[in-house]
Amino acid sequence: MTDDVLYEIQGRIATITLNRPNQRNAVNGGLTRALGAAMDRFEGDPDVWVCVLAGSGPAFCAGADLKAIAAGAGAELSTDKGGFGGFVRYPKTKPVLAAVHGVALAGGLELVLACDLVVAAEDAEFGFPEVTRGIIAAAGGVFRLARAIPAARARELVMTGDRVSAQEALALGLINRVVPAPEVLTTAVALAHRICQNAPVAVRESIAIARVAADITEEKGWQLSAQAAARVMLTRDAQEGPLAFAQKRAPQWMGH
Repeated sequence: MTDDVLYEIQGRIATITLNRPNQRNAVNGGLTRALGAAMDRFEGDPDVWVCVLAGSGPAFCAGADLKAIAAGAGAELSTDKGGFGGFVRYPKTKPVLAAVHGVALAGGLELVLACDLVVAAEDAEFGFPEVTRGIIAAAGGVFRLARAIPAARARELVMTGDRVSAQEALALGLINRVVPAPEVLTTAVALAHRICQNAPVAVRESIAIARVAADITEEKGWQLSAQAAARVMLTRDAQEGPLAFAQKRAPQWMGH
């Protein structure tokens, strides 16, 4: 892993930080490879249950590095496994939270839309300016935004390239929290800690269904829920939860 992405573990939580601050964390080939490797490390570590994705410097991520694209290196901005940034199509099984400050534009917003929960600074801005550069938000942005917020507003944003503030993003349901800029990362980590208080397998099985809920029929939802419940009931955590409740103590999750 290169310095383009930093990886830190505190307890059950991994923090992955985009680290090209002088380029507003624009995604180039090096960052793409490093972010994909960081996700592999996170997913492969059974002792780490939740991840927070953040950015260093004045911005979360300004999108793709247009200089790299102009130089003919656009293919390096995606991986077979993770898509753009090594992240937007990554096959996640664990929760990933975004801690956003400054701008999350173009590919930066596509990184955000690939996360499960979002904490944003009061001065954060979100948008898809691709059409102003003759391209489109093809790394999931066009359709994921329309699933995340009311369709009419999503259509307006992808056609105009306009930005929305953190306050509007919250009102639209695009993000979960708005906090003062100095508190963004600590708030995201606190939310991650809250998730870690729960049984990790139950969380993963639940989020797997929630991620696809908008795309499936109710019948399929029942099927997936029954299958997930059957798997969860085979875990030691499913025994520990009721036992801890009966004994009036905090559960000791084993993650299996």
